[in-house]
Amino acid sequence: MSFLLFLRGFIGVLVVFAIASYLVTQSVWTTFLHTLICAVLLQIGYFAAVLFLVWRSAGQQNGEETAAKSDTAQASPKEEQPARQVVRRLPGVPRSPLP
Repeated sequence: MSFLLFLRGFIGVLVVFAIASYLVTQSVWTTFLHTLICAVLLQIGYFAAVLFLVWRSAGQQNGEETAAKSDTAQASPKEEQPARQVVRRLPGVPRSPLP
């Protein structure tokens, strides 16, 4: 998700929240405080979601490494296993023209 798309959605949510808050309270000051609190809570939730995704991906990578090590340990020493190199492309990044 691009930053511009995230920023537009974030500001849109805050504007809708501010309008609803003003209609309920009829106070600009209270609306400002509620909207500020809403912005902080949204940022905390976003940060927690990113931390969770990083934690989950690290757990999956550790599981893959453990499985690869156990496969290597079970194979006989005479067998040669080719080294596996996993190269993943980043979404939205074009391929390099170099081989």
